[in-house]
Parts: sequence; structure tokens; C-alpha cells
Amino acid sequence: MTSGTPHPKAREADIALLLEGTFPYVSGGVSSWINQIVRAYPEYRYAIVFLGSRRSDYNGFKYELPANVVHFEEHFLYDDLSARGLPVARRGNEFAFAMATSLVECLRHGEADTAQTLKTLRSLTREMMPGGKLQIDDFLYSERSWELMCDTYRRYCTDPSFVDYFWTVRIMFQPLWMLAKVAQQLLPVRVLHSASTGYAGFLGALLHEARGLPMALSEHGIYTKERQIDLLKSEWIRDNRNVFQRDPTELSYFRQMWIRFFEWMGRYCYDAADPIIALYETNRLRQIHDGAEASRTFNIPNGINLARFAPLRQLRPATPPPVLCLIGRVVPIKDIKTFIRAMRRVVNQMPAAEGWIAGPAEEDPQYAQECQSLVQSLGLQEHVKFLGFQRVENLMPQIGLVVLSSISEALPLVILEGYAAGVPTVSTDVGSCRQLIEGLGDDDRALGSSGAVVPIADPQALADASIALLSDTTAWNSASAAAMARVERYYTDTMMFDRYRSVYDKALQGQKEPV
Repeated sequence: MTSGTPHPKAREADIALLLEGTFPYVSGGVSSWINQIVRAYPEYRYAIVFLGSRRSDYNGFKYELPANVVHFEEHFLYDDLSARGLPVARRGNEFAFAMATSLVECLRHGEADTAQTLKTLRSLTREMMPGGKLQIDDFLYSERSWELMCDTYRRYCTDPSFVDYFWTVRIMFQPLWMLAKVAQQLLPVRVLHSASTGYAGFLGALLHEARGLPMALSEHGIYTKERQIDLLKSEWIRDNRNVFQRDPTELSYFRQMWIRFFEWMGRYCYDAADPIIALYETNRLRQIHDGAEASRTFNIPNGINLARFAPLRQLRPATPPPVLCLIGRVVPIKDIKTFIRAMRRVVNQMPAAEGWIAGPAEEDPQYAQECQSLVQSLGLQEHVKFLGFQRVENLMPQIGLVVLSSISEALPLVILEGYAAGVPTVSTDVGSCRQLIEGLGDDDRALGSSGAVVPIADPQALADASIALLSDTTAWNSASAAAMARVERYYTDTMMFDRYRSVYDKALQGQKEPV
């Protein structure tokens, strides 16, 4: 099925998958995992709710919807921000805005009283539902909304531009009313499963509150951490202070607003979700630090289909191919530029070496063009190739290393896919990558190293580690053997499916009828 054909619709479903910016429009690790999970349980009827930024940001499905996806709907959060009619004068509900004022005060005090903040947040979101006391037109056009915005600007905002403050607040909060409407109109389901906090997690928490549905949360990366990285690098967030007003060690007020917004959306989601699933222990501890109740958290690592990749081992040449392959989206968080810079040093010492970048480039065209220009400026046109999206099975027999230069990862499926095909990896020290390469616990570490771990944004270290493996057939074979043993013992899809079946079974108990 493509995005040009009618989406499946149903009157009810078993499990609602709440997805933000991933499957089926975007390829990659999280989307591949979602595709795995849905296909693993044909006995369950899934409803997929896709949340995106703007419709124009997505160019057709990258995955065919599995047969057991009986319902699909999509909502684009920023398409209708200015699509409303002429405003009508309104005062706004006094009770609702008193509650909103209280919430603003709670949020300003951060950790002072988390329980009270969550209680106020839950109460306010109930009033945002259709028919509640705080409706979207009141937020956009009422006198009380204007008064609250002016008051908070005067008291808290350190940026001199009220116009930018005004529009930042509107853009930040307006999508929440769309999500409240989505929550009210969603078909009856028995269980909620969100693949992140953020807007998808907020929708899940709304549904949990409104219908009393059990909600499972699976976080691959930590959403708030990844959004913070994005926000710190974003150029669209204004800072209107002049050189005398600005403290160079201090974040701009608007960046702080966005970061705090996503942090509290995450807490609202954690408060509703049980269980809260991480891919590995470091992320589980981060969830607890960010407000998740420890007793609700545990780990389920990613797993891959060994039968799909194991036959590729027989296709490998006797010596490691001098091909370094970065499989991933061409976006800043993957730090493609460090990989390209590392290739200059690799090629200097191994003139036959090639660097392949296998992943879509349309998500951030400007960054993709900067990467292309860097290749040209370093004289690597004959050595670094942008392949676009590729089937991983076609790549593995031709490459010597899977390389990740990312500044943030969770538990990358591409490393496990390489391991199953007998391909070692060199990765930055992010997410679970050290655990995957060096092992976790004595038994795992006894299998040996399946590659090398290097610092973030260090092209020389990335290059030297890659050269060391590719130029030493014995070391490469040893890493390959450790890779295959590790994935077979700890990271198969059957292990992952068994654990998620337990999650679903527990959630479905007592939820016989969709609500």
C-alpha cells in the first residue's frame, strides 16, 4: 500500500500504535522495529495513528502496511496553525485560565512539586478536550489568554521581542488541541502503545486519562534528550538580545521554553504509561532521572531475524573488503561530516578504500548538500558514495565495516544486522554501542570485542580504528566471530517478540471490549 491509496479504516481494533515522525513514512531503525513488531503478532488488529509535522515533509510510504493494520489515520500538527477564520471577541473561561496560570507557576518552579504539577497538568488537559472549559479559540483569541501571555512575558521572558514570544507560545501549544480532538475521535481500542514520549506520548496520556486504557511506552532513544540536541543546534529559534544583553554561557529563553515544554510532556507521558520500556540500562536510568517511576521500567533489547542475514556470511570474501559503510539518514544527529573527514585519513593510508553512505537524504536537504560539498572539498569524489536508501542484505556481503559516527543513538538495529552477517562495527561511544561492541556482563564480554568504540566527533580516532581492523585480517575475523556469537546469544527477534507478547498479554487482560 502507498500513501496514494485509501487508508484502511475500521470500527475497532486491539492495539493503537501512536507514532511520531516514523513508520510508515520514514525509514530507519525505529520504523524497522515497528514493522517487525506489527508483523510478529498477526492475531492482533492494529490501529496506527501517525503524527507528522506538515504533510509536505513526507513523500510517500517507505513501508507497506501489514495486513493486520486494520486502521490508519494521520495528522499533521503544523498544517492548520493559520487555517482558522476571523476571530470573534471572547472573554475566556475564568476557571480554565486560573488553572492555566497555576500550571505556569508550577512549571516555573521545576522540581519543587512534581506531583502537584502533574495533577494540575492532568486537570488542564481534560479541559482541553472537545466540550471542555479551555478550547482552542479561547487560547488563540480570548482576552484572558492575551492577559496571561502579557503577564508571563513581563515576568519571565528575557528576550526583548514580544512578537517572537507571542508566536512561539502559539506554535508550541496549539497542536495540543488537535491531539485532544484526535483522542476524542479515535476508534475504540483495548491497549495503547506509544513509540516515544513527545506528541505521540502526550496523545497516549490523553487517551489513558479519558478512557482508562492501559498504555505501554517503548523508547528507543530518549525523546527529550534528542529534542534538546535538535533545539540546541536549531537555527530557526531566535535570540533577539544584543551583545550587551546576552550571556554567552546562557541558553536563549526560547530554547529554554521548548526544552521545558518537551520535558513536561515526557513527564505527563511517564505518569500515564505502565510499563515504560527502554532498550538498554543507561536509557532506563535516564527515564527514571526524567521522572519515570522505577518500578514501571525495564529493558527489552532490539532483536533481528537471524535467518534473514546468516546466509550472507557465506558471500563474504576471504579478506575484509576495504569498504566502510554508514547506514543511516543523512541528518546532523548521524554526524555524517565526521565520517567524511575520517575517510580522508583512511584513503590516505588505504588508497583503495571507499566510504558508502546508505540512507535517505531528503529529510534535511541543506545538510545533505553540505555533506556533498565537504566530499568535494576534501577531494573524495571517487571514494565517498551517497547511495540513498538501500536494502541492507545487498550491502553486507560487499562491506568490511558498519560505521556509526552518530552523536546520539539508542540500540542501533544496523549494528545487529551487520553482526548477523558477520560484519564488525566501529562506532562512536553513544547509546548502547559500547555494550554491543564490548559486551555487557562477564559472559558477554568473554565473547570478545566485535569492533571498536571511538569518541564522538573525532575523525582521526574513527579512521584509525577502521584502518586497524581492515588492515589486519586476523583481528577482523576475530571481531566478526564475536559479532556473530553476540547477536545469536542476546539479540534475536524471537527473544524480543516473546517479551513484547508478555507486555501485550498483560495489558489486554481485563480489557475484553474496546473503549
